[in-house]
Amino acid sequence: MPIAFVAALLASLGIHAAALFGTDVELFGGGDEPAPLRAELQAPPPAAPGKAPEPKSAPKPRPKLAKAAPIAIPADTPAETPAPAGAAPASDAPAPAAPAVEPAPAKPLLPARGTMRFAIYYGTQGFQIGRAEHNWEFTEDGRYRLTGMTETSGLAALIKPLVFENESSGRLVASGLQPERYSTRKNGKDVNENADFDWSAAQVRLARTGAVQPIGPGAQDILSLNYHLAYLKRPDAGSTVGVVTGKKFDRFALDSLGEEELDLPAGHFRTLHLRTTGDTVTDIWIALDRYRLPVKIRHTDKKGDIFEQVATEIGTKESAP
Repeated sequence: MPIAFVAALLASLGIHAAALFGTDVELFGGGDEPAPLRAELQAPPPAAPGKAPEPKSAPKPRPKLAKAAPIAIPADTPAETPAPAGAAPASDAPAPAAPAVEPAPAKPLLPARGTMRFAIYYGTQGFQIGRAEHNWEFTEDGRYRLTGMTETSGLAALIKPLVFENESSGRLVASGLQPERYSTRKNGKDVNENADFDWSAAQVRLARTGAVQPIGPGAQDILSLNYHLAYLKRPDAGSTVGVVTGKKFDRFALDSLGEEELDLPAGHFRTLHLRTTGDTVTDIWIALDRYRLPVKIRHTDKKGDIFEQVATEIGTKESAP
């Protein structure tokens, strides 16, 4: 393969080498902006000609109210204690809401610990440009930790070496993964594309811009999303999920394209094909016979370039040693 072609291909590798699990690429197409609301202020219509405005009628006198009979207080009911002089009057405002109760931890659907390894290819010619490795761990106290590493390999690594790492940690609840912290590094350096989730306030803070955005139940970061798919009630009927990429938070629709049988380096799998479409297209195949793990992911960018990630190895441990 000509070196000039490889160099041109890898010129944008800083964007695409982390395709599928990194924040250097937007996995999901942006949603349409909501239509702006328009309002017009108009002057009231003029009065009809020849008619003088009717004079306002004098207010009717209010009827006198009869004095209410005193209410007897039962002997076992304590009387109210008069407020001390200078005290503020009691407020009719409702009492502040009690703090949100944290959902109870849940047992994982996945094995307690596991590792997945992937090969990353460019285009339809099978040109490998990188590899990736994921590790997950669920602890007995209901917490989880995911780590991801994506790096260029082979000739791609010689021309443009890149190592992208991301991590997600949080709690496991009945509805799935509940991330609390998402962080990223590129070539060992923090790229400030991190996110902190505050579930008591239902919001996420993006470190890159400092923006705070509201989130709903089931919101994920780009790494936890891949393992949250196991908790979708009806993935075959499609779903909508909120996703933090490190750069932004948005909601995206996952459409189901039906079941497919796949032969991959990691084995033979019965999969469900999911797709989300926008400016870019991402296809995800989850293994229905292997904990709904994502065994193949294909990302098509705005230019039509295809980056595909396939599982080469899956290792699991039912419990921590």
